[in-house]
Amino acid sequence: MAELAYASVSKTDFLTDMRVQLPPSAPSDNMRIGLHVSIAGHIYESLGRAKALGCNAMQIFSRNPRGWQVTALDEADVKEFRRLKEKYDINPVVIHIPYIINLATPDDNLYERSIGAYIEDLKRADTLGAEYFVTHLGSHVGSGEDNGIRRFSDALRQISKKADPKTMILLENTAGSGDGIGYRFEHLKRIIEAQPDPAKIGVCLDTAHTFEAGYDVKDKAGLEKTLKDFDKLLGLDRIKVVHFNDSLSQIDSRVDRHQHIGKGEIGGAGLKRIINHPGLKNAAFIMETPKDTDKDDKRNMAIAKKMAGIKK
Repeated sequence: MAELAYASVSKTDFLTDMRVQLPPSAPSDNMRIGLHVSIAGHIYESLGRAKALGCNAMQIFSRNPRGWQVTALDEADVKEFRRLKEKYDINPVVIHIPYIINLATPDDNLYERSIGAYIEDLKRADTLGAEYFVTHLGSHVGSGEDNGIRRFSDALRQISKKADPKTMILLENTAGSGDGIGYRFEHLKRIIEAQPDPAKIGVCLDTAHTFEAGYDVKDKAGLEKTLKDFDKLLGLDRIKVVHFNDSLSQIDSRVDRHQHIGKGEIGGAGLKRIINHPGLKNAAFIMETPKDTDKDDKRNMAIAKKMAGIKK
């Protein structure tokens, strides 16, 4: 998940956006939709937050995403997490990789430390009973894209062998900022094909990153071409999660900045086409939108549900 640039949005602005003339949506009450929520306090409290926001899916960090120090999961907390996950029907639970991990780095010390931390975080995801583990692809730090992709691919093979996870790893496409890899679908394809069992690796498609990397998902024809190209390379069924974010940045900017639903450069019409696209009907939609106030998550969820034709 990116560092987010925030903008103030009023309820009136959101409702005005929703008056745009769009084709009616088919009811999607079985859709899995949610938000990235906080794990403050006990980790199981995140499920209550998600439920209160109207989520039936959610994303969390399983620990502080900006430090190497990790506190072991409390056994009682894990038991309560699993109980509430079942009670509230929150599925999937998505764990996001910490920011500090970089599997594409040419620095051997950071590389080995990142592999160790990745394995530990993946085991935490298994312990919590999470369905998916979303990972950014990291930065080659000037060593070149080919080297970064090779390093990441090698690391993922080691991780999969040592951790043998039940939680499915999802590669998240990126905006392509700096020396980041993963902004082209071909990068994801190369990494997945380098794994001993490619079927065990899925994809998390971020709408803002896709747009910022140069794929015109705002336009109807552009969305169809983007998904057709993805399907040809990897298969749309590999997309298990969609990070459903508007973009503060312009198309092909390679600048990763998320925006409130319908208030960015993709816009309400573009996002409505995405959330209702039949090729993505089996994916969970999870928002990583700005949190300027306590009301923002509720507002973004309400807009996304209206776009999808969800009445509850």
